[in-house]
Amino acid sequence: MRYVTVFILSLIFWLLLTFRITLPNLIVGSVASIICSAVFTRFFIKNVYKLLQPHRYYWFIIYLFVFIWECIKANIDVAYRVLHPAMPIRPGIVKVRTTLKSDLARTLLANSITMTPGTITIDIIGDYLYIHWIYVRSEDPEIYTRMITGAFEKYIKKIIE
Repeated sequence: MRYVTVFILSLIFWLLLTFRITLPNLIVGSVASIICSAVFTRFFIKNVYKLLQPHRYYWFIIYLFVFIWECIKANIDVAYRVLHPAMPIRPGIVKVRTTLKSDLARTLLANSITMTPGTITIDIIGDYLYIHWIYVRSEDPEIYTRMITGAFEKYIKKIIE
């Protein structure tokens, strides 16, 4: 079932990219989708039926708004630090523990952190993410974990796990 799901999603993505429904385009898209499903299905979610649960789409839309808001706040913060004459930065690498269990959820969290200005995920080892932070605000792991992952982790858990 996972292969079929990846095939269908890949074909839909192909048709959205090309925006043409012709026989040659469908043939090429089908071949590309078969190759994608053969190569990438092992990285796809294990329980495909989770995609059919409507409440996950609701939480995904909420997550998008939260993500956009966090990016806006981080952009303002980084712009302030760049434009400030003293350039108040205190960079450091912090070790953040996540409660997410699936690799897909951890990857989504790491990418969300990286796409937020001022932070970049360096590595994921087990339950820990190593993040470079432009201004380390606290030395307490619980506080900086909540500051970095708090807005994202609870929604990712509702979407994926």
